[in-house]
Amino acid sequence: MSSQALSSDSFFLPDEAATSALGQKLAASLLTLFFSEEAPKTARSPFPGLRIHLSGPLGGGKTALVRAILRGLGYEGRVRSPTYALLESYSLSLKESTLLAYHFDLYRLANPREWLELGFRDYLDAGALCLIEWPEQAGSLLAPPDCLFTLKLEENPVPDYGSTFAPAGRWITTQAFSQVGQTFLSHCL
Repeated sequence: MSSQALSSDSFFLPDEAATSALGQKLAASLLTLFFSEEAPKTARSPFPGLRIHLSGPLGGGKTALVRAILRGLGYEGRVRSPTYALLESYSLSLKESTLLAYHFDLYRLANPREWLELGFRDYLDAGALCLIEWPEQAGSLLAPPDCLFTLKLEENPVPDYGSTFAPAGRWITTQAFSQVGQTFLSHCL
């Protein structure tokens, strides 16, 4: 990430319940931002849109966090990992408005040019929530995010049956790279 973060914070999520609770807080903050008069606006949309990049290892909790955010926004359907489809889209009814949410998983991109060839850049227009797992797969072709969430698994020093180490939660680092991202994070963390 070449840009300087405007804010940064790290904390521990001991289990799935903590990840879900964080997702609920992030969703509440997004709703505040969506309906807020203090949020920066564009000529095209009352909501400026929000791009969140999620980085971390396989099984690190990226999709679980996205699922918790979408649940917190009121989505009741199945939240699929877009690992094979690369993109799942959601239309969320919020009061008398609609928020479009796009969940990308770029893990399977063989080279960054595929990002352009697939036409995904069109989804990043103002007014949508874009949650992008594995953003590094698009290289420098992907614009900087409003927020970057980096997840890192914490290993339990006690071996679990059938594996070397059992997961013992995860660390998350949140960074804001835009004013919208900083406002969003300030409402929930």
